[in-house]
Formats: sequence, C-alpha cells, structure tokens
Amino acid sequence: MRRTRTPAELGLDGHDRGRLTRALGKIRELPTYRRVQAVLGVARGQGVPEVATLAATTPQSVYHWVQRYLRRHRVDDLRNGPRAGRPPAAPGITTARIVREFNKDPMRLGYCSSDWTVDLLARHLSRRYGCAIGARTLRRRMRQLGLRWKRTRHVYKNPAEHLPQKKGALSAA
Repeated sequence: MRRTRTPAELGLDGHDRGRLTRALGKIRELPTYRRVQAVLGVARGQGVPEVATLAATTPQSVYHWVQRYLRRHRVDDLRNGPRAGRPPAAPGITTARIVREFNKDPMRLGYCSSDWTVDLLARHLSRRYGCAIGARTLRRRMRQLGLRWKRTRHVYKNPAEHLPQKKGALSAA
C-alpha cells in the first residue's frame, strides 16, 4: 500500500494555506472554487483520496490540480483557460449590419410589411450579405444588442358605431 505524502513533501507550506484560504472568499466561478478547495484540503493534510471524494472527482484530478498550483504557487493557475468554443454562426453578418438593416423601412426595400419580423429580417440579411442566418440566431443577437420589436397591432381608423355591442357592452338606449 502506498504511503500518503505530507503537504510538506508535496511542496505545500503555511504560506500556501493562507493564500488558498484568502482566495476562497474572492472566487466566483464554481469549478475554480472546487479546485482551490481541493488543493487547500491537501495543503491542510487531508489525504488525496479523501479530498477527491469530497470534491466528487478522481484522485488523479486532485493530483493534477496540486501540480498545477505548485508550478508557480498562484491561485490563478487553477482557473479555467480560454476555450475556442463553437465558431460564430453567420460571421459575415456583423452587429453593425444588423442594426443598419433593422433601422431601414422594409416597405422601401420592396417587402409587403411595414415592420420587420425576425424571420423577414433573417431572410433579408441572408440575401443581402450572402451568409445564411437563422431566425433563432438573429433573435439571440438582437437580444444581446438590446434591440426590441413588437408585433404590429392593427387599429381601425374609423371603428364601427356598434363596436361596443360586438364587444359585449350593453346598448345605451
């Protein structure tokens, strides 16, 4: 059976315990908090298997986190690194282009609508810039830009005289 190494044998000392304890109060991201908490547990003398169980991870991950921290003794090394993520949909349709086209009148562009709908604007942008964009993507981008739109509401210029009766009101006889 392997002997559990002490914090000093791993390279952790009292300064590391203080640094990690102070960092716990400032961290806002959950994965980083879990890593710092696990490294702090090892620095306080808890066994790696015990810390791994408390952190709901494998002992290998805890050893990896401790090694990552010990390279430079910096808590920031335990943060998530930047990730590439999914490439943006319709990169040719920039936010400036969305705003510019949104501010135009669809009637003057030849559409049979006085207001933009998301579907209509998405089709227009796709045609205009030769880059397909879906309605969901456009809606998400418009929300990020703070653009708001409401559905058109049809109002009769001269409402019928008997409209209140149609709506259920009593006649004024």
